[in-house]
Amino acid sequence: MTLTYVLVHGAWHTGQAWARVVPRLAASGRRVFTPTLTGYGETAHLLSPDVGLGTHTADVVRLLEEEDLRDVVLVGHSYAGMVVSAVANRVPERIARLVYLDAMVPADGENAFDVMPIPRSMLGTGWRMPPLPELPAPFGLFGVTDPGDVAWVRTMLSDQSVRCLEEPVVLDNPAFAAIPRTHIHCTVKPEGFDRRPVPAVQPNGEPADVRELATGHDCMITAPGELAGMLLDVPVSMPV
Repeated sequence: MTLTYVLVHGAWHTGQAWARVVPRLAASGRRVFTPTLTGYGETAHLLSPDVGLGTHTADVVRLLEEEDLRDVVLVGHSYAGMVVSAVANRVPERIARLVYLDAMVPADGENAFDVMPIPRSMLGTGWRMPPLPELPAPFGLFGVTDPGDVAWVRTMLSDQSVRCLEEPVVLDNPAFAAIPRTHIHCTVKPEGFDRRPVPAVQPNGEPADVRELATGHDCMITAPGELAGMLLDVPVSMPV
């Protein structure tokens, strides 16, 4: 059976962010899907105050069901840690492993601001939230510092609805806790963006699987080869 990867981009980005990773996974015989969530990129015209975590959860669940994807390695980058958690809670029978890629890892009932308080300071008075600003090196634009790559990333970026970060996640399915997970942490990050420590034991009782990439947040752009290698290396139990 062919192993399937579903790579879910983070806030403000699009599925195009995975363009350098997909060929590396496909070359190893993997099927790869990189959906663009509602309100971003080619669907930016659909952005509204009502677009939120539930919308994006439904986007990914729809993909899994319409393509009848099973035994999926479901990868969520950044904000999409919220999304893949909610998806796995909805359809745990389709997920072989969760990968939190420099991602938010919520508990039941939390929203993105609970997990990562920093972005709350960026809120204005409206319902739209612009992308984070570019920072001085080595942090750059979401960790991207090469001028050509920065220009490319800018073509992907668009506003998002504040509802995405305010809507709480529901993680009430006991089968969700049984799904094994891998955490990949990017180690080049600005001060104040501290992540929660990963417990030594996963919810399913297995030892924690935590890996590090010595690069910035958008590692799929800055270190696609290393990232693809890590994704190919995650343990997945396939049905006989």
